[in-house]
Amino acid sequence: MQLLKRHDDKHPYLSGNYAPVLQTRPLTSCKYTGTIPRELVGGQYVRNGANPVSNEDLGRDAHWFDGDGMLSGVLFKRGSGSDIEPEFVAQYILTDLFLATTTNPSLRHPILPSIATLVNPASGLIRILSRIMRTIFLVILSFLPGSRQAIKKISVANTAIYYHDGRALATCESGPPMRIALPNLETVGWFNGNSADGESQEERQDEKKEAGFGGDGLLSFMKEWTTGHPKVDPVTKEMLLYHCTFAPPYVHYSIIPASKSSGAKAQSLPKLLNQPVRGVSGGKMMHDFGVSQKHTVILDLPLTLDPLNLLKNRPTLSYDPSAPSRFGVFPRRNPSQVHWFETSACCIFHTANAWDSEEKDGNVSTVNLLACRLTSATVVYTAGNLGNPSLADYSIVQKKPMSFFDKYDFDETDKPISPRISRESAFDAAPDLESKPEDTFPMIETVHTVSPLDEEEQCRLYYYRFPLTPSNKPSISHQFALSAIPLEFPTVNPSFSMAAARYVYGCSTSTSSFGAALGKAAKIDVLAKLDVHTLLRRADANPPTPITGCVDMRPIGSILAAQDAGTAKHDDPIQCFRMPTGWFAQEARFVPRAEPRAEDDGFLLFYAFDEAQLDADGEAPPSAVSELWVLDATQMKDVVARVRLPQRVPYGLHGEWFTEDMIAAQRAVERVRQVGEREEFEGVWGRARKWAYGVLA
Repeated sequence: MQLLKRHDDKHPYLSGNYAPVLQTRPLTSCKYTGTIPRELVGGQYVRNGANPVSNEDLGRDAHWFDGDGMLSGVLFKRGSGSDIEPEFVAQYILTDLFLATTTNPSLRHPILPSIATLVNPASGLIRILSRIMRTIFLVILSFLPGSRQAIKKISVANTAIYYHDGRALATCESGPPMRIALPNLETVGWFNGNSADGESQEERQDEKKEAGFGGDGLLSFMKEWTTGHPKVDPVTKEMLLYHCTFAPPYVHYSIIPASKSSGAKAQSLPKLLNQPVRGVSGGKMMHDFGVSQKHTVILDLPLTLDPLNLLKNRPTLSYDPSAPSRFGVFPRRNPSQVHWFETSACCIFHTANAWDSEEKDGNVSTVNLLACRLTSATVVYTAGNLGNPSLADYSIVQKKPMSFFDKYDFDETDKPISPRISRESAFDAAPDLESKPEDTFPMIETVHTVSPLDEEEQCRLYYYRFPLTPSNKPSISHQFALSAIPLEFPTVNPSFSMAAARYVYGCSTSTSSFGAALGKAAKIDVLAKLDVHTLLRRADANPPTPITGCVDMRPIGSILAAQDAGTAKHDDPIQCFRMPTGWFAQEARFVPRAEPRAEDDGFLLFYAFDEAQLDADGEAPPSAVSELWVLDATQMKDVVARVRLPQRVPYGLHGEWFTEDMIAAQRAVERVRQVGEREEFEGVWGRARKWAYGVLA
């Protein structure tokens, strides 16, 4: 096995606009151009992401998923009269780890080991164990007398942010959600499924009635580890979460109803906490899941995250392309009735949507899932400036493995499609569709025969259909890509989530030139919009080959060229917005109009950065700034407003839109977290801690 650590001078995820921004900022007025939609007035867009506060040495192990969480938000404040005054705010999430780090400046390395260290096969058992033991010792030291901050939770809360039942919650898989106070983005405290630290006693009454996430017992701390992507039902207002651990049954499942909701339906739903999901094959890196109105889909994929891998001479995080991908489908409130479906190996970090197909009697016949399917774990390694060991071991004609955002080089020679396969109609998957059109533009009658390496490096929006018919061995009836363009960070109109939404938006790229080499940070220069209903109708007319098939085989270059030339058809199911030269985007969030005329009648909000601001060495100077763009989501052409921010927002992870009503309806807060003073090493215990920190720094 080759040594997989690159020896570049700079770590791609610690340089350019990936480099951390350590500057926090209170709500600060911003200038803007264009017209800010009235729908945004009083609301706030907030994005989460990692900003490592310690050890910025560019030579160290580092990973895009590492680092302390920082929230960057734009509040569209009501001004005088009809004025709108955008205000930018950036605040660290004051987790136990962040506070322990800032109060102990002698620590030269992050308290948690880097994901890059854990996933690198070259790390070795001794190195990984030493990093893990260092973390354990630092946690123990934090509980000694005189310590400023005890580390009770090891989450950095740097992944995403959501709103549920009067609380904004920042998330990460390594701990429970952290409550945030809008719009100032102050840290309130950990949310345990009942209430959050820092809330008033009135809000914390449920704690006396039942334990929160994790329950009781020796391994309760692991059962607090909550998915970075909880789901909030737009109808019932429930929040659904799962908790992934290293010990059987590996996954627990929780549903938190909206107690503040005025709807009788929401109030009548009981709370579920820590319900086991049987049948998961082991400890996994499980980042997302699917939820329809009546069912839940758990993803048991061959990407294991288990310290016991070290005893098998495998990295802590390991991808096995020979193992199956498994999908556990069960009624939303009854995980004991899980049915497992299997298919070929893949990775899925983000699902776009899930919905039920019902018979005339109201019984659900199938569950449908849209997900961004990767056929390797390359992103886990490239985000840590590492090579992909599963590719390095293969004896295949050499090509540069491509990043998960990358364009795929297709052989555009037309070939006959596969013979029609008898299958359930994909048209039935979307019960709200109009009648099947007789005169859509010509069906694509070509398929692309992929080589093993091509298959390894695809990232496309995939459709899965899980029939719920009684069977000893459940079988997936549909599984294929809707489009050949790369797509990640998906979003839908939130009012249509968990139902048969017609449109999925996501991030893409126009070229394979960036992100193609291992360790080079991929950047988003295209936002795409896919008409799922139209693509499923085409799949019904010309069924793609299962697993490797694709409905629309056009590469993104062809789609963009047609748009630029004005030859794109008005009913093209794929629309793309290309960023201006040198500009790159981040994940977009859909915000509907106040009185929408259609599902796609709204706007996409996202941060944008002009890399012309980088210096000759590719670094961002202190003067570099980002912008928040508001894109018309119907036509995917017009940027209706651009808000110039007072500082840079690094390329990060997931954001959310909070309406004015959400901000006003937040639960009462008694206190918020504050950054503490530095440690003072006085007395016997103080001197002992100082010596220990010196050894472990």
